[in-house]
Amino acid sequence: MEQGAGAGSLGSRGRARLRWEIGIVLALSFGASGVYAIVDIVERLSRDTALSSQSVTINRPLAERPAFDLVYQLLGFAFGLAPVALVAFLLWQAGKPHLGRLGLGAPAGGTWRWLRETGGGFALAAAVGIPGIGFYLFAKGIGINLTVVPTALDEHWWTVPMLVLLALRAALGEELIVVAYLFDRLRRLGVGPLATILSSALLRGSYHLYQGFGGFIGNVAMGLLFGWAYHRWGRSLPLIVAHWILDIVSFAGFPLALALWPGLFGTA
Repeated sequence: MEQGAGAGSLGSRGRARLRWEIGIVLALSFGASGVYAIVDIVERLSRDTALSSQSVTINRPLAERPAFDLVYQLLGFAFGLAPVALVAFLLWQAGKPHLGRLGLGAPAGGTWRWLRETGGGFALAAAVGIPGIGFYLFAKGIGINLTVVPTALDEHWWTVPMLVLLALRAALGEELIVVAYLFDRLRRLGVGPLATILSSALLRGSYHLYQGFGGFIGNVAMGLLFGWAYHRWGRSLPLIVAHWILDIVSFAGFPLALALWPGLFGTA
């Protein structure tokens, strides 16, 4: 991983400023999502209905009329990338690669390296997605997870392209903020690799608590794998590709899966 200024180069004022920066970035993104998800799971546990009998929808219509629904969805996509733009601004380097501290930029090896990293993303997606389905069914079966409905969007010409964009927003946001940005900032504060990987994984799990404890455990496991991969290679593209593939399959593939196996999502 590319090295930058370490903890030794920061004075007490610099360290305090960096902690405030991390807090603000997370408050504008996944830290806030984690707090909301914690409150949500507490509220759901206080209901008379069992957790496994409740459901949550990830992508839902934002307006009754299709044209305005599309506009709202596009606005949500664009403004949802604002925290990504913020961390890109904060970690931008004058020299090339400008986004090297986020694990992006032209890698040594050119096109062949890009292809290898993309292939690595497909491998990561398979490593997470295949056992992930089994774990979701297990968690729901033992009553610690909600029924997760990836999308409730109506069928329009723009539905699948929009779901692909929403999957990209999630992939860019989570991997560039929860992994690349947080790794850079915690390293500058002198936090070791193991603690950084664990912190990133727990953050990832926290904002998935709205899905239940199965969602928390599964995403912590995913976070540990992705954190290890980023620490090992210092590249964000494989993580982004893997996350994008997983969410595309989940979002866009849900109607097909529902048609083939309606009982899988508790909607039979």
